[in-house]
Amino acid sequence: MLQSTTLKFLKDLKKNNNKPWFDEHRTQYETARADFFSMIEKLIPAIAKFDEPIGHLTVKETVFRINRDVRFSKDKSPYKNNMACYFNQAGKNGLGAGYYLHIEPGKSFAAGGIWVPEPAVLAGIRQEIDYNFADWKKILENKSFKKVFTDGITSNDTLVRPPKGYDENNPAIEFLKMKSFIVRKSFADADLPDKNFATEVAKTFNTMKPLIDFLNTALH
Repeated sequence: MLQSTTLKFLKDLKKNNNKPWFDEHRTQYETARADFFSMIEKLIPAIAKFDEPIGHLTVKETVFRINRDVRFSKDKSPYKNNMACYFNQAGKNGLGAGYYLHIEPGKSFAAGGIWVPEPAVLAGIRQEIDYNFADWKKILENKSFKKVFTDGITSNDTLVRPPKGYDENNPAIEFLKMKSFIVRKSFADADLPDKNFATEVAKTFNTMKPLIDFLNTALH
């Protein structure tokens, strides 16, 4: 669960995204950060029940900084309006597919998969889907999977034409054109203070684990 004060801080930060305000409210930030850390401490062992290597991670190895990298962005707001973490065997900076949790007022969600992999990794995933399309479809067509992830697999970008080496008539072509492979489930603000919130997030991650395993198989 998360305290209502954590969401309030993020709402206030969105309205006052500047360093003077943040410095003045640093105590509230530290309280919200500690609250988020406390929930992640419960979430890590819950994930480890079905994905054992995650249990070796520390909270700090999973949580992203609230500071934004504004070097190449037109938006010079110094802080993110969310708190987020990523669970991969190698931590938040690990390569490959993993589990992501995003906390933001009105926009919280749990997601998983792989986002914009490097060309060699993307080529491996496409090959795995092509070679084992029956297994891929079995994952996506699973009743529990479809119930939780109603939008199915989504991508940040999709090729107009088939990638090199693949034909337009390939039965897996809609997936082979993707550049990312993501599933997600949204959570309402009212869900976050629930004492079972971490458990629900873990259940969501457990449902997507076959997809995570399939993607990571392609990497190896």
